[in-house]
Amino acid sequence: MALMNLEPAHETAIYEFSSKLPEEMAGNSLANYDQVQQKFSIEYLQKEYYITYPTGEVEMAGYEQEVSKSLQILLLHYLTQATPVQVKNKSISFKEMPGGMMYIQPFTNRAIRPLVGIFGSNPQNLIKAGKSLGGIAGSIGDAAVTLTVLPKIPVTFVIWEGDDEFPPSGNIVYDSSAVHLLPTEDYALLPSLVLSEMKKYI
Repeated sequence: MALMNLEPAHETAIYEFSSKLPEEMAGNSLANYDQVQQKFSIEYLQKEYYITYPTGEVEMAGYEQEVSKSLQILLLHYLTQATPVQVKNKSISFKEMPGGMMYIQPFTNRAIRPLVGIFGSNPQNLIKAGKSLGGIAGSIGDAAVTLTVLPKIPVTFVIWEGDDEFPPSGNIVYDSSAVHLLPTEDYALLPSLVLSEMKKYI
């Protein structure tokens, strides 16, 4: 999501959010909705966020700092577009998502390259950082961790350390239910938001 495109994307996200029934969005996304305060509360990487209905204002619980526009759009998209589907515990790659091949270059640039750049030389830091955000270590590659980024969106980050012949490499995989919860292009952006948080715990 290019910076110049954030404002119209944000406005569209608010419009779509305001057009849907809050109780339906809460049920589909597993967010909580307070009918009196007209606010959703949702957990993102173990932090609670409030989204006001129908204006779409987003704030982090207990903090006055402004939530990044990218994260605001992501949370609004999740509330608006989540369906009743549950996590299926079957992994898919980004390119297996609808239109995934069309977004593979942005995904590689925004997600895979930063992942390898941050953790390729020390895969154990991936597990350390991931666990600090509530993640669970996995058995794929030389290091892997799965984080529940949003209530129904687990994301698995994988690193292969490499050797004398091959440089370090990485991948990011999603649950197959992901295609029913967010548009594919959001999954090109999502890992970069998570990685920026993970870097704080290295």
